[in-house]
Amino acid sequence: MTVRRMPISGLLALLVTCSLFTSKVSASQILEIKNQQFSPMKLTLPQNKKVKITLKNNDNLPAEFESTDLSREILVPGHSQVSIYVGPLDPGNYKFFNDFNQAATGLITVPSSAGAN
Repeated sequence: MTVRRMPISGLLALLVTCSLFTSKVSASQILEIKNQQFSPMKLTLPQNKKVKITLKNNDNLPAEFESTDLSREILVPGHSQVSIYVGPLDPGNYKFFNDFNQAATGLITVPSSAGAN
């Protein structure tokens, strides 16, 4: 088996790209799962901005954050957390739910910004 090494210039380019990606995130939100329910059940996010959502599962059971509106699906093991990035989003409402407990639902609302183009 041949081991390939990345040249320093490639590593630097990768680091710069990663830092540019993370620097474009304009906001972050925390969404907790307690007693198999989302808290808060409604998030308000800014229009046309990339947002990091940290999903914290406080339960013993795993949860699966899923949103067909956002095209996102991610497993959140019990007593752990994961992060997802959404956006930029247009104004509107985006539903999400726990695929392992579909009674647990929530809503992301993106209001219109005054003077937005």
